[in-house]
Amino acid sequence: MPASRVLPTEESAELLRLVRQIVREQLAPRAAEAEEHAAFPRDVFALLGEADLLGLPYPEAQGGGGQPYEVYLQVLEEIGSAWSSVGVGTSVHALSCFALANYGTPEQQERWLPEMLGGSVLGAYCLSEAHAGSDPAAMRTKAVREGDDYVLTGAKAWVTHGGEADFYTVMARTSDPATSSETKGGGISCFLVPADAEGLSADPAERKMGLMGSTTATMRFDGVRVPVERRIGEEGQGLRIALAALDSGRLGIAAVATGLAQGAIDAALAYAQEREAFGKRIIDHQGLGFVLADAEAAVQTARAMTLHAARLKDAGLPFSREASIAKLVATDNAMKVTTDAVQVLGGYGYTRDFPVERYMREAKVMQIFEGTNQIQRMIIARSLDKGADATIRSL
Repeated sequence: MPASRVLPTEESAELLRLVRQIVREQLAPRAAEAEEHAAFPRDVFALLGEADLLGLPYPEAQGGGGQPYEVYLQVLEEIGSAWSSVGVGTSVHALSCFALANYGTPEQQERWLPEMLGGSVLGAYCLSEAHAGSDPAAMRTKAVREGDDYVLTGAKAWVTHGGEADFYTVMARTSDPATSSETKGGGISCFLVPADAEGLSADPAERKMGLMGSTTATMRFDGVRVPVERRIGEEGQGLRIALAALDSGRLGIAAVATGLAQGAIDAALAYAQEREAFGKRIIDHQGLGFVLADAEAAVQTARAMTLHAARLKDAGLPFSREASIAKLVATDNAMKVTTDAVQVLGGYGYTRDFPVERYMREAKVMQIFEGTNQIQRMIIARSLDKGADATIRSL
């Protein structure tokens, strides 16, 4: 059954009703077939753009939806409950807009943001590299200044929408850390690279365990010339931009993972209410009833933590630790809930006749991208060691 929600305004409540309708009528009927055939649903993203759902967390003055993160994440959760690939893609698109929306000049924002936030173009985010997935400061992709251009050379791995996107937000090294005024990670800068730039190419898509409808590929930069006007922020500011973006991106993944787990519960519950064993419905057997109860508690916990972090962000308060906790809790819980959903269905759960086996495969990557859950634990531990004053603030 769909999650119960309390939204801050009637406008946001109406928005969620619209999203549920789109999910029910447009996404849910197509998800299984598209995932089976690894079909990238570009038309679905066009539909979401037309419904003004791809720029929700950004100000209306920039062309966005002007919605608080508390609302935006619940939209992501609803999408993720039916089609995780689209939920992840929506989150990644918002992530790819973060640098320009928060660090771009007014001229840059006026030129490129409206179509990005309006959804007429689709974005991708290029940070990780094959040798430095969890250590972006060790990146090797370079951007060398030549007159009014930068020349980018290198490769970015695990790029969601790689080869499908219209623009790429790219982090590249503009100076050696030893010569940078910053410490570790210094000398990294941020660039907005159009998909048709000469020398930019995509490797064949990765053959993944799950999220087949979400194209993931390595992007190669072979002397790609990018005008200086497409550098976002100052030289050497790129890593700071990237890490700030990831705090918000982790909340997006937490929301999608929560939606995925909700979808798994819904499927398992429907089966448990219909299937009979030993003369009664299997939900009436305490062993399976308790499994479903624990799953519901896990999803409610993940949702509460994710929305808590979102409300801190909306209030302008520090939320980095809470974003990591939300990502950790939501994705670990999604892995447990989807595994248990397969168990509830027994042998049928292990077949492709039911969606829970797909949900379980999709849940695994949630524990990996936007920083593995081991990295999240490191972030949380370090933040505890640094300490912080507790905040009490009225709304």
